[in-house]
Amino acid sequence: MNYWHHSSTGIAFLSAILRYAIPSEIKPASQTFVNTVTPKKIPTAANSICMRVALENVPGTLGRFSTVIGEMGGNIAGLSRIDAKGDKVGCEVDIHASSADHARRIVAAVQATVGVEINEWWDRTFRLHEGGKIEVLPRCALNDAHDLAMAYTPGVARICASIQRDPELAHTYTMKKNMVAIVTDGTAVLGLGNVGPAAALPVMEGKTLLFKEFAGVDAFPICLDATDPDQVVETVTRLAPNFGGINLEDIAAPACFEIEERLIHALNIPVFHDDQHGTAIVVLAALKNAVKVVDKSMSDLRVVISGMGAAGVAIGNILLRAGVAEIVGVDRRGAVYAGRMGLNPVKERFAEVTNPGHRTGSLRDVLFGADVFIGVSAPDLLEPADVGRMAAEPIVFALANPDPEIRPEALEGLAAITATGRSDYPNQINNVLAFPGIFRGALNGRAVSITESMKSAAAVAIAACVSDDELAADRVVPSVFNRSVAPAVAAAVIAAIPPIT
Repeated sequence: MNYWHHSSTGIAFLSAILRYAIPSEIKPASQTFVNTVTPKKIPTAANSICMRVALENVPGTLGRFSTVIGEMGGNIAGLSRIDAKGDKVGCEVDIHASSADHARRIVAAVQATVGVEINEWWDRTFRLHEGGKIEVLPRCALNDAHDLAMAYTPGVARICASIQRDPELAHTYTMKKNMVAIVTDGTAVLGLGNVGPAAALPVMEGKTLLFKEFAGVDAFPICLDATDPDQVVETVTRLAPNFGGINLEDIAAPACFEIEERLIHALNIPVFHDDQHGTAIVVLAALKNAVKVVDKSMSDLRVVISGMGAAGVAIGNILLRAGVAEIVGVDRRGAVYAGRMGLNPVKERFAEVTNPGHRTGSLRDVLFGADVFIGVSAPDLLEPADVGRMAAEPIVFALANPDPEIRPEALEGLAAITATGRSDYPNQINNVLAFPGIFRGALNGRAVSITESMKSAAAVAIAACVSDDELAADRVVPSVFNRSVAPAVAAAVIAAIPPIT
């Protein structure tokens, strides 16, 4: 799609002070009333546009322009390139919208505003992705023949011969020391589903960016045109000599379980399916802190997990190891319990170790009286009344992305603690808190696998990055931009690496 849009007019001005449709501050929850308000979608940078506009340099024009954006539900987020010449004042204006269609409606309203002309506008997210988000850069100089003789022929032959004699030297003298493969088949991408390998590439590029930015780990996206587990396992196994670790990403269940298990046994480098374990680790970290806020203990909790795919099963397993008393998983057909017909092997194993009370029924049925709801499923599954029937001071982690099972606005006065997977609400449960530090530690510690103890150690480290003074209902996990998290996780992972026997 062409994201450039043009009108017949020219340039722009605005004031960053004038902001409209700013989301209401999320207030601490109390159980004093049942909220029946239907929440609205909040404008975010994910759907933002940039307008290059020209305003007539007369009183009232700026006010009309700002008011129109506010009345349309947009949020003025920034301005640049201010240029006042003669009877026009112009600049580029960043505007957050709640969807692509919403952005187009804002543009149409501005175009109809007296004294305001749009020269052009564009989708900022598409612009950011233009040409991709990553590139390959050299780590050594190549200025003359001497450099060439060492970096390439003839000097490089000495390095090759050394690695041939001792393959472990590849971890020292090649990119393998710091390189992770991000592997997907494109079958379970974000909230989009099976989009295929080409459409999955922007997400894998983004993952590469996060690895480098937060932990200094080099990563490379590999989007496979293969969905058969045998083909995926064979391909990754053949590619493995290039990498120090494998990060599996956005592979649909139940194939993801088989692929990870087989690669762990086939390779002597860490293999980690982030949709499973990264999510589970951060959920555990958040829950460790959440129970402190509400003065409950892990051993007394009853947890309901909506969604029995990769993330849901992994969350249940890590919470069991952390001592949670009762966990009930729910899929499209209702509660998962031992003996239920039609369960795949992964769900059968999950059912054998969870739901000790053999609860049956729908999500709403099993949520009654529960302490914790964890959603990794689909948007808008819950109503406020459902949460109102949970135990006192309920904890709600509604993590479906981009739209959660229930929006935090609908939980005011109901949930003691809420969390989502989104960046525009408090308590963002984001895997970036886990995977960069986990692989940093695994690579530095020369781990051959990522064990359960390493995952648990990572969760403890993430939780500890929220100090006692900071801990509150709206801060049970650290910010994803807290630069102390990845080093803390890496150190914890290294300490938990089992000794080689």
